[in-house]
Amino acid sequence: MVGALLLQLFLSLLLQVIRGGRTVEVSIYDIVVGDVIPLNIGDQVPADGILISGHSLAIDESSMTGESKIVHKDSREPFLMSGCKVADGRGTMLATSVGINTEWGLLMASISEDNGEETPLQVRLNGVATFIGIVGLGVAFLVLIVLLVRYFTGHTRDPDGTRQFVAGQTKVGDAVDGAIKIVTVAVTIVVVAVPEGLPLAVTLTLAYSMRKMMVDRALVRRLSACETMGSATTICSDKTGTLTLNQMNVVEAYAGGEKLEPADNKSQLSPKLASLVKEGIAQNSNGGVFIPEGNGEVEVSGSPTEKAILIWGIKLGMNYEAVRTESSILHVFPFSSEKKRGGVAVKLPDSQVHIHWKGAAEIVLALCTRFIDANDDVKAMDQEKVTFFKKAIDDMAASSLRCVAIAYRSYELDKVPTDEAQLSVWALPEDELVLLAIVGIKDPCRPGVRDAVRLCQNAGVKVRMVTGDNLQTAKAIALECGILASAAEAKEPNLIEGKAFRDLSDVAREEMAEKISVMGRSSPSDKLLLVQALRKKGHVVAVTGDGTNDAPALHEADIGLAMGIQGTEVAKESSDIIILDDNFASVVKVVRWGRSVYANIQKFIQFQLTVNVAALIINVVAAVSSGDVPLNAVQLLWVNLIMDTLGALALATEPPTDHLMHRTPVGRSEPLITNIMWRNLLLQALYQVSVLLVLNFKGKSLLNLKHDNSNHATKVKNTLIFNAFVLCQIFNEFNARKPDEYNIFKGITKNYLFMGIVAITLVLQIIIIEFLGKFTSTVKLNWKQWLIAAIIGVISWPLAVVGKLIPVPKTPVSMYLRDCVDFIRCRRT
Repeated sequence: MVGALLLQLFLSLLLQVIRGGRTVEVSIYDIVVGDVIPLNIGDQVPADGILISGHSLAIDESSMTGESKIVHKDSREPFLMSGCKVADGRGTMLATSVGINTEWGLLMASISEDNGEETPLQVRLNGVATFIGIVGLGVAFLVLIVLLVRYFTGHTRDPDGTRQFVAGQTKVGDAVDGAIKIVTVAVTIVVVAVPEGLPLAVTLTLAYSMRKMMVDRALVRRLSACETMGSATTICSDKTGTLTLNQMNVVEAYAGGEKLEPADNKSQLSPKLASLVKEGIAQNSNGGVFIPEGNGEVEVSGSPTEKAILIWGIKLGMNYEAVRTESSILHVFPFSSEKKRGGVAVKLPDSQVHIHWKGAAEIVLALCTRFIDANDDVKAMDQEKVTFFKKAIDDMAASSLRCVAIAYRSYELDKVPTDEAQLSVWALPEDELVLLAIVGIKDPCRPGVRDAVRLCQNAGVKVRMVTGDNLQTAKAIALECGILASAAEAKEPNLIEGKAFRDLSDVAREEMAEKISVMGRSSPSDKLLLVQALRKKGHVVAVTGDGTNDAPALHEADIGLAMGIQGTEVAKESSDIIILDDNFASVVKVVRWGRSVYANIQKFIQFQLTVNVAALIINVVAAVSSGDVPLNAVQLLWVNLIMDTLGALALATEPPTDHLMHRTPVGRSEPLITNIMWRNLLLQALYQVSVLLVLNFKGKSLLNLKHDNSNHATKVKNTLIFNAFVLCQIFNEFNARKPDEYNIFKGITKNYLFMGIVAITLVLQIIIIEFLGKFTSTVKLNWKQWLIAAIIGVISWPLAVVGKLIPVPKTPVSMYLRDCVDFIRCRRT
């Protein structure tokens, strides 16, 4: 079985080429420049090349250009790109580029290198970690020096008042033990200063968000892209398939000299006109209609435009198979991109010949001299009617509709060539045409896309549309989606052609990029230039794409969003996130989750730093003043490794709220710790430090422990400090949930994981105090002492609410710190 599959795979890699006048089979990897390669329907173009000869050759270039339009190749447009598929006809090509030198190869080379850039959050986290590390090491070293000096000068005493070191009397071993204890205190301070739970919180937040984003139709390929999306300031979106449905529909139609209301209203068509329209649609088409047995849904195939017209014909009552069998095709003139029309000559059962034409409305209309009115009368096309139809075409084009005209003429059978050779070169008559219908085809916007764009704009994220369509179509879709607020905005610099943007200098391009809302007639290189220009201006750029040609822009952007349905494999490989339903609304959900990731990490940082700052100050003050610390290494290990781990899990799983989309995006230069976080952090730390230091220095008297054994009284006091400290952090978790809101309990009942973690932390704390005292140097507390610790913890909640009334400066605290550092450096210089 495996051998058969391998053989089938091997055979699929072979193709026929003409070398030296003979046909040989070679591997697709062995094609060289100069090979002549036959192409048939269904083949994939194996190399870049030039068409030598062909008959009705149509190429699907959507894998390279991202556009669903089928391109016809002839002597005027002979260039073929590797990776594209032959949709119709046959031909022979000359290979001019292979391997890395093809367009496909150049695209792959441009995206193969990883620039290794850090995400905005990674940059901020590195800065925070470096700052905390420097502070922690500096304080620990200072405490180490102070304690060593105190110890060896005889100022450090035991709880009973005895000096721990007396010069000339203390044994060397005891002195070494004392020094080791001091080093342990310094190491404990380092442990306190370094936020061990921060990497875990980041990983948990990203992993949780990644799993939840799958439900919202977004597959995350790179974890860090989750948080980067929360910082996005602009989204460069495709039009076809992302903002629109990529499903062409006939939305306007003119027939019988008047507009059909609605477009598929067959009652407005006279019998003769209806018959001719159906005949022209069915016969002059390279699509197909399949009607399954029973009541199955009709399946229509072909290019998007062909499918739209065939569906319109079915709505008018067309029986595709019946019309096709009633008459026979004499000759076909395939659609020509040069002439922008295609025709067919058919012979009817009564030996009449009808020649049907279909193509660009303004071109076919110019060939028409008559039209059929609502009474089946053929009337001359006077100036009034010409003006009427031209205005209809202009109005539809301004509404982003693709206009197609259908016309016909009768012909004498005896004038049709009978010889096959003459028939193959016969030029179908295209004069004296009778206009049958003009239709306006539209690719409608996705439902809800306007609301999604508005949500982005309210959140400070600018949506820019980058499309290969003409400016009129792009303008109409942008107005419908809300990317352009009004027609008055539809002018430069908001609306621009790709060529005009491409021709600007680098400096002018960067200035123009920020103003662009819609770019029409853009090439893949224009999209890449726009992304590069925006990033140079400091924007965090997200890009959507589906074609292979979008790969460089997807790779260059901060966040590449590939389409899961229409997207090619190359686009998906170059992306960070895959949108599984190709819907722009899902892109907005990714932004929401990205902001949630960033907000959750900020919540944990506020929670973690409050713990660390409070513990650091308490231990440093106690160590310098008395030579001992109330929170020992084991207790801080419990706080840092157990409680912070659970805290990270609790705060990392906070779901996103609508409040997040009412904020502006976080720019690259904005600090990770905001002024609101500084206010909350410092207020809580100040409260905890004040209360716990009072307990440390006056605890024995306040707890009425003066008559107890000195060692036991110290342990009770330190246990109460440890217990109150942990309970303060439990309530601090609630405070961290809503850094800028007064109601910290909002939505708490929906987060079962958070409530469970708080309960587990409380239970573990009781076990630590009551049953594991010998491991943590704690003693059992009575109910009064538990009540005191609980009251100290509970007070932190109303204090946090009151603290939010304190106004915060708009200038980030980090700027003041930076200014202070710069001032010190200048003074030293």
